[in-house]
Amino acid sequence: MKYKKSSLFSRKPITTRILNNLVKKALKDKPKMKPSKGKVFLKDLEPATMFSCNLCSGIFIKSDGSSTVVITDWYGREDDSAYYLGQQRWADLTEVTIEEE
Repeated sequence: MKYKKSSLFSRKPITTRILNNLVKKALKDKPKMKPSKGKVFLKDLEPATMFSCNLCSGIFIKSDGSSTVVITDWYGREDDSAYYLGQQRWADLTEVTIEEE
């Protein structure tokens, strides 16, 4: 089967204007994240706030691009507790619940 030359190369060339418009649109269309009901993001906590997550609880220290936390209790397998206990770096958008003191 023979193809016409025009059907093989039917794409329009991408100009800098088209490329700039695509880049602006991609940078503008960011998802708007909201935490689940009853939870907050780590980036919204005050320093020294106690929090709990699915398998652990800890203390929030600071947030600078990623959050620094200290894990105090681990509720998962005991084999993994040595890895998870202590200071950790977590994503700012990690959903946690605030513990009442």
